[in-house]
Amino acid sequence: MTCRPVALGLGSALIALAVAAADKPLNVLLITVDTLRPDALGWVSGGGTTPAIDRLASEGFRFPGAVSPVPLTLPAHSSLFSGLIPPRHGVRDNGQVLAAGVPLLAERFGQAGYQTAAFVSGYPLSRPFGLARGFSHYDDALPAAGSGQGLERRAAETTAAAVEWLKTTPGPWLLWVHYYDPHLPYEPGSGPQPSIGRADYDGEVARVDRAVDDLRTSVAAKTGDVLTVFTADHGESLGEHGEATHGFFVYDSTLRVPLIFHWPGRVAAGESLRAARLIDVAPTILDLVGLPRLVDAGGVSLGPTLKGEEQPQEPAYFESQQPWRSYGWAPLSGLLKDGWKWIAAPRPELYRIEDDPGESRDLYNGEVATGRALQRELRALLTRPPVTSETEADPAVLTRLRALGYLGGVTVSSAPAGDLPDPKDRLELRRLLTEGQELLDAGSASRALERFDRVLEAEEDNRFALSRSGLALMQLNRLDGAVDRLSRSVELAGDDPETRSVLAEALGRLGLYERAVTEWMEVARHQPEVARVWSNLGASLGRAGRLTEAVEALRQAQQLDPDNPDRWIRLAFAEFGAGSSREAVEHLATAREVMGDAFPHHGALGLILYRMGEVERAREALSRAGRSEPEFVEARLTLARIEAAAGQSAAARFAIAEVLQAAPGRGAEIRSDPLLAPFAALVSKDD
Repeated sequence: MTCRPVALGLGSALIALAVAAADKPLNVLLITVDTLRPDALGWVSGGGTTPAIDRLASEGFRFPGAVSPVPLTLPAHSSLFSGLIPPRHGVRDNGQVLAAGVPLLAERFGQAGYQTAAFVSGYPLSRPFGLARGFSHYDDALPAAGSGQGLERRAAETTAAAVEWLKTTPGPWLLWVHYYDPHLPYEPGSGPQPSIGRADYDGEVARVDRAVDDLRTSVAAKTGDVLTVFTADHGESLGEHGEATHGFFVYDSTLRVPLIFHWPGRVAAGESLRAARLIDVAPTILDLVGLPRLVDAGGVSLGPTLKGEEQPQEPAYFESQQPWRSYGWAPLSGLLKDGWKWIAAPRPELYRIEDDPGESRDLYNGEVATGRALQRELRALLTRPPVTSETEADPAVLTRLRALGYLGGVTVSSAPAGDLPDPKDRLELRRLLTEGQELLDAGSASRALERFDRVLEAEEDNRFALSRSGLALMQLNRLDGAVDRLSRSVELAGDDPETRSVLAEALGRLGLYERAVTEWMEVARHQPEVARVWSNLGASLGRAGRLTEAVEALRQAQQLDPDNPDRWIRLAFAEFGAGSSREAVEHLATAREVMGDAFPHHGALGLILYRMGEVERAREALSRAGRSEPEFVEARLTLARIEAAAGQSAAARFAIAEVLQAAPGRGAEIRSDPLLAPFAALVSKDD
């Protein structure tokens, strides 16, 4: 990827407007776009598909080639909000959880009295993964699974939600809006012409541009004084260096991102080709607004550059742990400094970016001294201790798990060791793995399994092939084989919660509930804020006969997801099974209040109330039971008994008729019941 050359001669007239401290608190709008290459924007490439973002860039100070520390959504955003590189904040992959000990940008604004809100559009940034901390309002309302839209919210919908929040929110505020559209899969036909590939990717970017225009129009109507910061988490390779998307390699096609600071009257329009870093964004925002810096942040304020002053160029660290974490191959890391780019790999690489922006000429063998100097600096950088360990577990989470019988000891260290394959030598295997995953996503488990088996023939311990083929086998109902492969994958990468989740599900389907409990507990340790995990743990505990512990796990799920009535219902059934009928009724009643006519368990509520002796409340609930409810027949039989005991013969007769229509085989039970026997004439001789 190349960026359009820009002259750096900023004259005195251009830099006359220096950054000035605001005389009152101002509003801050932070826009991040997932998977956005700089050359997808008109102001970088010279194209014309992003007029709104181009206008923002022309009026602001722009960096066309800023550097992300990692080409993955959650780790990159964690760096943006903390000012820390991944080894220091601990999030190296999507699906991990940012630890509570990492200071974040939104916390600073909240402490200063700002209203703080975030509107995110992709699952990797969902609330459970840790970036919600510091935001008083965190909107991660994504489409439901199976909706056909995937786990992403469209840009227009995200903008609409943010605009609604703005209408009722006085300043000052910090508003973060995240757009996910350019991330794979690209919507076919989203480009100017129906096609597949780059045109569709650019079409997704154009859709974001329209949403940005709508968002900025609404912000301008709300307030005049706003600092707008626009950037991306990482880029997209689109086939460069043999990589179709991002996350695997660390070439500039996936690491370079656009960065714009727009503050009319405070920051002059201008441009710099310096390698600004995502970790510099939070320190710069805090500096411009006049708030205290983040403690221990590695990023620096770009304030001097925004004023047109000379500023030392800090080295830019970058990494990708995906080759190791997903496949068991060597992880990649590196350093960009003084125009040189060093990539640490089994076969190291060295590029002179200014002369070779496409990274096509590896100079490592001819520039040994330069490479070794950068290698030493990289090693020194990595000696700085992490703010928190990436495997650190919340003590409160461990306490809860131990109360449920958690023993630990099943986690496997995932630290790279020994001679590992260079990712450059595994492109064909990764192609097969990518094809297999796409087939799996498309519902073709047998064809996906064929791809994964071909990889396992070459590498019997490829953890991704083991994990994904295990899922394919489970979808084909070959559960024993699925458990074998999933178990081996977990042995190789014990901190992978996704694989453990699939293994736990397979064990549950085999009736091996205690083993399923063990796996769900490990998943909960790694993803303690995901309600679904605790819910599945509770279900496995219940099936294992550990009813009291099941209640505790389901209670944790409900506390994490209090607005989801399904959590109340699951908890209620567990409480009833554990002998806590009063609590079960309370929680079923809460779910019914939230769901209204859609509540699916009127019959169950009525049956529990009847057993508790609350006959009138039971009658009301039982009479509302619908035919689709699993408890419908029992509900109507019990209602018939209540009505018969109260002398309401017509109502009892009607309830019995409904029972016989739904379950004709219950006739003998009706004839033998003293309360219902007077209505035996309703029962045919065949029943």
